[in-house]
Amino acid sequence: MRFLLINPYYPISEGPSPPLGIAFLGAALEKAGVEVEVADFVVTPYSVASMEGILKRFQPQFAGVTSVTMTFNTAADIVKDIKKIDPDIVTVMGGPHVSFCAEDTMALFPEIDIIVKGEGDESVVELTRAMEDDRKWDQVKGIVYRDASGIHNTGDRQQPADVNSLPVPARHLLPLGRYRALNMPVSMTTSRGCPFKCIFCVGRKMVGAKVRYRNATSVVDELEYLSTLGFPQINIADDLFTANKKHCIGICDEILARGLKVKWSSFARVDTVTREVLGKMKAAGCDAVSFGIETANADILKTIKKGITIEQVLEAVEMCVDAGVTPSASFILGLPGETPETLKETVEFGKKLKEMGVLYGFHLLAPFPGTEIRDKKDKYNINILTDDWRMYHANRAIVETENVTAKMLDEIAETWEENINKWLDSIKDKMASGTATEEDAYPLVNLERTLLYYQLMTDQLIEAEGGWKHSNGIPTQTESLRTLVKRLVPHIKESEEKLFNALEYATNHGNLTFRTDSTSIRWGWTDYL
Repeated sequence: MRFLLINPYYPISEGPSPPLGIAFLGAALEKAGVEVEVADFVVTPYSVASMEGILKRFQPQFAGVTSVTMTFNTAADIVKDIKKIDPDIVTVMGGPHVSFCAEDTMALFPEIDIIVKGEGDESVVELTRAMEDDRKWDQVKGIVYRDASGIHNTGDRQQPADVNSLPVPARHLLPLGRYRALNMPVSMTTSRGCPFKCIFCVGRKMVGAKVRYRNATSVVDELEYLSTLGFPQINIADDLFTANKKHCIGICDEILARGLKVKWSSFARVDTVTREVLGKMKAAGCDAVSFGIETANADILKTIKKGITIEQVLEAVEMCVDAGVTPSASFILGLPGETPETLKETVEFGKKLKEMGVLYGFHLLAPFPGTEIRDKKDKYNINILTDDWRMYHANRAIVETENVTAKMLDEIAETWEENINKWLDSIKDKMASGTATEEDAYPLVNLERTLLYYQLMTDQLIEAEGGWKHSNGIPTQTESLRTLVKRLVPHIKESEEKLFNALEYATNHGNLTFRTDSTSIRWGWTDYL
């Protein structure tokens, strides 16, 4: 049995990281004896021809595509292509978007055979067994499937997965090296579940209200392994790492007991951190904590069922600063009850937090399927402007309130982006004048390097230009790199010097490999670690 897992295109601007959910599914399938391959179209370009090549070579019985709301249309297009290439392949979709509009999605997209709802670790394994048992999909809980008689919902799974029995994510299936080259973090989880009821989030519905915790030993085993891969950051991607003090401190104590020197970050709520917890996290290597603040207005905080106060926000920030942990805050604009006055209140509060040492940013409300805010939009008096899922990236307005228009929200988002560009331009000016320190220059240098690598990856330029024959003795690596640069320059709007420096950096960090023999040279990305 062969199962192809697919990660659809996701913009580099969204800061993608190695797909953890797919790695979990891959591990569950491999444990069950299924042969698995991952096609990751975030860091490799997609085309019908490339998909046709994968299907011809791997010949899977299943093709499973994940998606969030913003990537759903891309994922659906891939499924359509798969069915055109080989109608016999069973197509499966999963992820938070289709989990909450499964039957409607199946009705609109006849190319989708099965939708897996919620956590899919156990469901995908049972699908492979049902395939062997004459495709008895009705035996698998937690799916919606189609057969000759129509669309059928098998109901929800009764028990969530035991997180301590799940295998470690199969990251060996992922092109980790490309993500590392792009300077993206690698993520892991120590728990599943979220006990809170924020009306704009589907986390609680996806993974359950009861938090299930992994034991500290297995968590730190995985963290220790990830620390050997050379990523710039390890992100603990739990909905709420600090939900349970004993769990959080237990992991930190295990890190300290092993003497691990590893840098990591996590998500938290302002009402779940204490000086003791933050101090222990800092000692164990945590250098940043992200808080969802959402708004500075007390009434809106109550409306969205956030369950925090501005006083708690300020106290949590002070504790982070005192502990030496960098706090970051995210806000959502366009929430129910938003007015021009509350928008100003939130923008000004963000500036105040910045003065306290907080990194912060804005998103615009995207009412995803499955959220209370979407299901009860009339109650919350919001107007959803579009169901074009490609617009659900939270960077432009797709919602209006009674007193706030899309134009008002977009103006704030555009001003925020302009300010970031001005900041980057100021770094460029300092570099040009020779007054920028290495620390000053790093944000711009890193961004430009990342975008350059991404263009090389998506245009497959290293694959196209990275191999050639030679006859006058075996050139050194540096000589070969200069030749590679000359071959790439016609395709890249960049100077030879800057391109050489970027590729030399990638080579020195093990992200670009050089191989040669007596007649030929081949450069390539380090895909698998």
